[in-house]
Amino acid sequence: MGTFLIHTFGCRAAQAESAALGGLLCERGLVVAARPETADLVIVNTCTVTASADEDARQFIRRIHRLNPEARIIVTGCYAQRAPQELAALPGVCAVVGHSDRDRLPELARQLVEGSSREPQLMVRDVHAYPPEGWVMTAGVVEDRVRPVLKIQDGCSHRCSYCIIPLVRGRSRSAPLELVLEQVRRLAEQHCEIVLSGIDLGSWGRDLRPRLRLVDLVERLLAETPVRRLRLSSIEPLEWDQELLELVASSSRIAHHIHMPLQSGSDAILRRMRRRYRVRHYVDRVLTARRLMPEAAIGADVLVGFPGETDQDFEQTVNVIESLPLTYLHVFTYSPRPGTEAAQMPNQVPRQVRQERNRILRELAARKNLEFRRQMIGRKLSVVTLGEDRLALSDNYLKVHLREQWPPNQLIEVWIGGLAPDGLEEAPSPPRG
Repeated sequence: MGTFLIHTFGCRAAQAESAALGGLLCERGLVVAARPETADLVIVNTCTVTASADEDARQFIRRIHRLNPEARIIVTGCYAQRAPQELAALPGVCAVVGHSDRDRLPELARQLVEGSSREPQLMVRDVHAYPPEGWVMTAGVVEDRVRPVLKIQDGCSHRCSYCIIPLVRGRSRSAPLELVLEQVRRLAEQHCEIVLSGIDLGSWGRDLRPRLRLVDLVERLLAETPVRRLRLSSIEPLEWDQELLELVASSSRIAHHIHMPLQSGSDAILRRMRRRYRVRHYVDRVLTARRLMPEAAIGADVLVGFPGETDQDFEQTVNVIESLPLTYLHVFTYSPRPGTEAAQMPNQVPRQVRQERNRILRELAARKNLEFRRQMIGRKLSVVTLGEDRLALSDNYLKVHLREQWPPNQLIEVWIGGLAPDGLEEAPSPPRG
């Protein structure tokens, strides 16, 4: 009986894919290893959004080979799809499997563990060969005991000039409605919160026949499943239309948590990025969300140091973020991706300048998050208990330190008494009056 370990880099969608693969491997009789040193097989699910993501994956593969030279290593994911030969040259790598062939992973893994396959293998075809109905390996679930992540969409049909993802994952594809309903029903039997995720989640349903929208799916989930809380992961600004925002605001079964990528507060940079919206659209969506949900978490992705980003462009980004009721930021430093339009653009921003802009926005994000957390003191929040170190996660995406240890996977309401370095503290008793 062979043992395996899966290590995942990147987004929630990739985590869901790894979880789905792990389940399929267990069905074939393999057992999860306690640590890399004891695994017969190590599967590395890679990300390639940035150069540092590539480097992290390479370093991890080399470290695994040093710790466990006998382990067979399979590399899959976005980096595997983009540069298979580069990864195949690393020590210990027995196979590189792209997104187009990941339905072959379970059988390949079994063969490698049994020793029936020893020749290095490259399984990477044109990503557009990946069938739209191929959800065996894409509708994955991250079973973290408390907040499973259900991936319901893959790929992206947009063409942002800096992004490699459409090239490595292909066009947008949606999990069928009935499959999503079935999986949410199953998960809701054991979990009180379920996170819906995708590469371009807001585009879910457009490729289905009949054509559907994400808001249609959420309405069906509320009506036809017992899920107690849904949380939506990142959705593009133009997909956060009035109907979806009002649905989220009106339901106590949907987390009041809006993640809306900004990328830049400069219209000139947004045009160079080939983003489909302008700053005015973004501001309108955020202010509408705050009006409808005064206590909601509202987060953004920001990309600093894009080619041609001047001091004035960056200042506009800072000013936009300052003016908006954002509660957290994910700040990324631009790095060129081979194969993207932006990699060939002139006026690449010096690395030192990019790093300094990243630092400025991270400090701004920390200040805005602190302001938001202070507003929660004295209020009652709905939280899901995580079962570790008396921790819980609030409806509005704040970590709450509880006064007592609760079992995991409980939805409870707590009063907030003060701040913690990384979140909030539960009050010893409800406020008087």
